[in-house]
Amino acid sequence: MKLIVAIIKPFKLDEVREALAEVGVTGMTVTEVKGFGRQKGHTELYRGAEYVVDFLPKAKVEIAVDDSLAERCIEAIVGAANAGKVGDGKIFVTSLDEVVRIRTGETGAEAV
Repeated sequence: MKLIVAIIKPFKLDEVREALAEVGVTGMTVTEVKGFGRQKGHTELYRGAEYVVDFLPKAKVEIAVDDSLAERCIEAIVGAANAGKVGDGKIFVTSLDEVVRIRTGETGAEAV
């Protein structure tokens, strides 16, 4: 099993959710986060004063999937989140050793 964590632009969240649903993802966790990468934030003007916004709003999407579904999920996220601009985001994939459904005690792929 794999844990896929995608950091994307917030306005792309609905598109990513729909793309993942199309490939068979039945659940996900979404968190509003802030951060920056190569774009290093940007400057804004407020009441005539310029200031730097270091941390930009992002959405963090976490999904646990079976190995057979991981590559299709990654492709779906890339396709839906890609705006062709700096700051589109990153995808991190790690192996999951174990998953347990608390309600039933199911483990492994059945728990996902």
